[in-house]
Amino acid sequence: MATITEEHIELRRFDPKVPERAPEPLLEQLPDDSPPDAAYSTTAIPDGGYGWTIVFCCSLITFCHNGIINCWGVLQAALLNSELQHVPPSTLSFVGSLGLAGAAAYGLIATRALAYCGSRIAALIGILIIGLSLIGSGFCTTNVPGLFGTAGVLAGVGMALVYTVSNALPVQYFSGHLGLANGLVKLGGGIGGCVMAMALESLNRHVGIQWTFIIQGLITLGIGLPAASLLKDRVPYRRNVPFMELEMLRSIPFLAIFLVGVTGTFALYVPPYFLPLFAQSVGLSSSTGAGLVAGFNACNAIGRFIAGPLCDKIGPINMLLITMAVNAATMLAIWPVSDTLGPLVLFATLNGVANGSYFTTFPTVIAGMVGPGRAAVAMSMAITGWTGGYLMGAPIAGYLLQAAGGSRDAGREQGISVYRPAIFYAGGISTLASLFVLLARFKLTKQFRKRV
Repeated sequence: MATITEEHIELRRFDPKVPERAPEPLLEQLPDDSPPDAAYSTTAIPDGGYGWTIVFCCSLITFCHNGIINCWGVLQAALLNSELQHVPPSTLSFVGSLGLAGAAAYGLIATRALAYCGSRIAALIGILIIGLSLIGSGFCTTNVPGLFGTAGVLAGVGMALVYTVSNALPVQYFSGHLGLANGLVKLGGGIGGCVMAMALESLNRHVGIQWTFIIQGLITLGIGLPAASLLKDRVPYRRNVPFMELEMLRSIPFLAIFLVGVTGTFALYVPPYFLPLFAQSVGLSSSTGAGLVAGFNACNAIGRFIAGPLCDKIGPINMLLITMAVNAATMLAIWPVSDTLGPLVLFATLNGVANGSYFTTFPTVIAGMVGPGRAAVAMSMAITGWTGGYLMGAPIAGYLLQAAGGSRDAGREQGISVYRPAIFYAGGISTLASLFVLLARFKLTKQFRKRV
């Protein structure tokens, strides 16, 4: 068996004369004379066919995945209003953050699982673990350590497997329309966040928090297992692929995009976590605050979808730059002065779209930089970098709110000034992430109008 040794990464720029259907990777063009790599060649990728079934099924399992990530606030509020009234909200927040961080931290391990058992088995195992973790959480609604083990650790393992599959598999089937494919997959997650938030709130009112967890677990199994069973790898993953390819980080564009993920994720979940409390601080009702979060999630779903075609049209790095710039601008220019409902709705709309766009654009950028053959490893490396932001991003904002005199029970009496340190923290982090995108784009091309 021939072994190809890579000694450096060659940066490649987009050529506007190359047909849109077959963009070449920015970091490396895989050799055509190796059979495994030839299957990953952009000219061999069908850009459709069974790929649309793959997109639909990945969208469904992402629906299940985001039904936990985007809805932990609903479950947390229900727990705090039941037998866990004595538990500090920050403790339960860390349960959700632990699961979210685990979905990123276990990404490299999940990639190895894909190499040995394939996407279908990995997704089936992931969905099974997620479903069982939710059912187990239903029996731990009075037991905080049990929640850390089920909704935290166990759910994180399952979500890592599911998220890795949903990011890696569309790359095998799409090239020129990869942005659209990723947008449709992530749209499923956005819809999951909207639908499950309302469903879980209704379930809690009618059957209580214990059965809410159990029913969500059964829904996850009922939707996710059939979808996962239809997944199929177009080409098998190579088992001899390295656990990590640290030489990728020698490329300044890839390193800059990696740092976008490391920094940007600290700010992503600050708005949805704090919008309800912020709404109360400006004199709005709790139902209005919940409506703002629902609107934010709806716009998040829209952003996830529209970012895909825009990546194909203007280039994924250009789209990521716009995404992070809008995210930063809305948090620095609109949110700090949103003392009435109108500006707050404008903020929730624009920031929700930009927030959702990130989750579609980022994997499209990574796949475009390294090529299909190395996308799974590169994406897992990049997502692992999200761990710190997922785990500590929202809690840091909470600590800043507390240090400024904010209180969970003070409501409208505290005003918006106590939120500004947390808001400026999130906006500053997003600005830094925008600068990293700008650095990556500058290193690839200095032409302002170039599609990249």
